[in-house]
Amino acid sequence: MEIIKETPLCLPEMKEKLEIFKKRDKELNFRAKKVEGYLNHATKIKDYKEFKKDLESLELSRLKEKHTALIINICPKDEDSLKTILSSENLTLKKEDMTKILEVVNKYA
Repeated sequence: MEIIKETPLCLPEMKEKLEIFKKRDKELNFRAKKVEGYLNHATKIKDYKEFKKDLESLELSRLKEKHTALIINICPKDEDSLKTILSSENLTLKKEDMTKILEVVNKYA
């Protein structure tokens, strides 16, 4: 097996993909049902496409697709939470960039 492309998905995107599988296969297997239960519980954002577009419109060169997915999944409420999320990715942002991100998060969360 060869991995051709790796694309990070946020939880709402994963929920959409799972719905496609559910329609195609008529019934989900055991693991997919567990994932569906988790996604129903953990997904907070309804209009994630606009959320993602707004984050990308900030045009922060260091903020990649995987960082955007993390921000959408967790919806940090303050600067410390945002720093914690991004610290595992070896990414540092200026204070004003973090403020811009948090403004967008507060608009949708």
